[in-house]
Amino acid sequence: EVQLVESGGGLVQPGGSLRLSCAASGFTFSGYAMSWVRQAPGKGLEWVSGINSDGSTRYADSVKGRFTISRDNAKNTLYLQMNSLKPEDTAVYYCYAASNWSHYWGQGTQVTISS
Repeated sequence: EVQLVESGGGLVQPGGSLRLSCAASGFTFSGYAMSWVRQAPGKGLEWVSGINSDGSTRYADSVKGRFTISRDNAKNTLYLQMNSLKPEDTAVYYCYAASNWSHYWGQGTQVTISS
């Protein structure tokens, strides 16, 4: 059974930091491109960051310089280090795995930035 389980969300003040994790199982994690996608209240899905199987990374302009995506293929885990958080970063953050043949979503973890 394929599973993507996010963790690490929570409530932090503006300017704070959080580290999200996504534990993967049931598929060959190292062969998949991984992404973080978020959905703010009342809005659509927004791609945040991605990391390919070769380790190359990409970021949305809205998070560039503040967020860092990484992966540990030995632990089948994806990470998102989020620094200098802003209220507009408030959203449910989803982990997404994609290959040429299949794709999977996690259940999401809530991130709330508020004073």
